[in-house]
Amino acid sequence: MPSRERMSPVDTAWLRMDSPGNLMMIVGVDVFGARIDAERLKRVLEKKLLAYRRFRSRVVQDVTGYWWELDPDFDMDRHLVRVALPGDGGKHELQRYVARLAGQALDPARPLWQFHLIEDYDGGSALIQRMHHCIADGMALMGVLMELTSTSPDDDGDEAAPAPAAEHEATPAAPWDALLKPFTANAVRAIDATGDLATRALQAARAVLTDPNVASEAAGETLRVATRASQDAAALLLMDNDSPTSLKGRPGGSKAVAWCEPLPLADVKAVGKALGCSVNDVLLACAAGAIRGYLQARGEAAKGVEMRAMIPVNLRPPGSRSRSLGNKFGLVPLVLPVGIANPIERVLEVHRRMNELKDGYTAVLAMGILGAVGMLPQAVQSQVLSILANKASAVMTNVPGPQQQLYIAGTPLKQLLFWVPQSGDIGVGVSILSYHGGVQFGLVTDKRLCANPQDIIDRFAPEFAALSYALLLLPWDENVDPKLAERALFATEAVAQVATDLQQRGLEPPPAKPPARRRRPRRPAPRAAGAA
Repeated sequence: MPSRERMSPVDTAWLRMDSPGNLMMIVGVDVFGARIDAERLKRVLEKKLLAYRRFRSRVVQDVTGYWWELDPDFDMDRHLVRVALPGDGGKHELQRYVARLAGQALDPARPLWQFHLIEDYDGGSALIQRMHHCIADGMALMGVLMELTSTSPDDDGDEAAPAPAAEHEATPAAPWDALLKPFTANAVRAIDATGDLATRALQAARAVLTDPNVASEAAGETLRVATRASQDAAALLLMDNDSPTSLKGRPGGSKAVAWCEPLPLADVKAVGKALGCSVNDVLLACAAGAIRGYLQARGEAAKGVEMRAMIPVNLRPPGSRSRSLGNKFGLVPLVLPVGIANPIERVLEVHRRMNELKDGYTAVLAMGILGAVGMLPQAVQSQVLSILANKASAVMTNVPGPQQQLYIAGTPLKQLLFWVPQSGDIGVGVSILSYHGGVQFGLVTDKRLCANPQDIIDRFAPEFAALSYALLLLPWDENVDPKLAERALFATEAVAQVATDLQQRGLEPPPAKPPARRRRPRRPAPRAAGAA
C-alpha cells in the first residue's frame, strides 16, 4: 500500500479555505444518557474510525500540490482527549467549551481530527468531535460516525466494520444520503449518473453561452439541461446580496454555540402533511421565524428582510456506496423569507422556493466551481469564494437521522448535533437534525455578530407552536388560506389579551362554554347494491 495519496482539487479547496474568522472544521456533539467507558470507546474508534486511511493520514505539501500521507507517529491519545468541564459542568459550560474548540485550529502536523471526551456530564457523558472539511463532507462524515454506533448496548457493531486493510474508504449510504434527495435525484437523472456531474453541467452551460448553433444541434433533454445550467451559472455568480442585518458582517473568529431540546418529529410531520409541505419546509420556516423574532427584539426592522442560507446538497447518486471519502456535494442558495410575519404564509413561501431550487443545477455548478478553484493559486481561490460567501448570511444543514435508539460503546446516545463550517465572511451556522423521534435545532455564531445565539434558539419552539396554533384555527375542510389564518390568530390573541388584562385587575372573565368537538367532514358510506 502506498504511503501517499494525492488530494483532490475539491478537497484542496476546503483545506486552503481556513481563515482567522472561520476554520473549516465540522464540529459535532454527542450527549449520552449514561457514563461511557473511555477504554471501550477508544477500542471502538481504533476498530472503526482508523479503518479509514484518511483518519491515520496527515496532510503534506510539495511543489506538485497536497497529499495524504500516513502518519508514522500516529498516537490515538493525541486524538481522543479526556477533559473535564469547569464550574458546575452543565449545559452552559459545555456550550462554552464547544464554542472555544470551534475557534481553535487542529494541529497541521497530525491527522486533521480530534475528539474530546467529557466523562462526567449531566449524569452521563459528552463527546465533542472536530474534523477538517478536507477529510470529507458532512454527509460522508456523519455516515462514518454512524458506523461507530449500534442498536444494542451489548454490540459494538463488529460485523459492520470496514476492513482495516482496505486501501479505499467506504462512504456509507442511508440515512445520510437522504439529505434533500430531490436535488440529488434530479441532477443524476438529467445529467447522467456516470462521469463527473459538475464537469458535465459546466460544459453544458459553456456550450449554450459560446456556441450559437447548439440550439439547433442539441436535442430535447440535452438542450433543456444545457439551457438551465447556463441560467443557474449566471444566477449563482450574479445574485444580489441578501438583506443587511446584524447577523451579516466580518467574523472575528470567536464563536458561540447553543441548542434547544428536541421537538417531537411526529408533530412536525403532522403539520407538514396538513399544509402539503415537507418536514424540511416546516423546519426552515420556523428557523426563519426565530431569526425574525430575534431581529425585532433587537429593534431591527424585519419587514421585507430576506436572509440567504447556503445549503449543502449531497451529489452522490442515490443509494450509491462510493469507495472514497472526500467532498462530493454542492451548495444551493435558499433565501429565507424572514420578513414574512404570518407563519403559514412563511411555510408556503419556503415550500415554493425549495421547489424552484429542485429543478435546477446550482448544486453541481457550485461543486464544479470548488473543483476549479482548488487548482488555482490560493489567492485567486480566496477572491472567487469570497464573492459567493458574501452573498449569504448563513450556512444551514437539515439532516434526517436514524429514528431508533443508538449506542456507542454500549452507552445510549441521547442527543447528537453537528455544524458545518461557515466560509468567507459568513458568521452563522444553523443545524437541524432529527434523531430518535425528535428534531434538534442548533446554532453556532461568531460573537462579533451574535454574542448569545440562545436568544435565537429559544424562539424556535415557540415559532413551531405559533404555526401549529394558526393551522388549528383554519377550517379543516377547506384549502389552507394564510390570510384567513392570520385574521383568526389575531382575533384569538386579542381575546387572550383581554382575559389577561381582566385577571391582572382582579376580575375574572365569565366561564366560557366548552366548544363543540370539531370533526372533519366525512363522506357518506356507499350504499350496498340493491339497498332501498
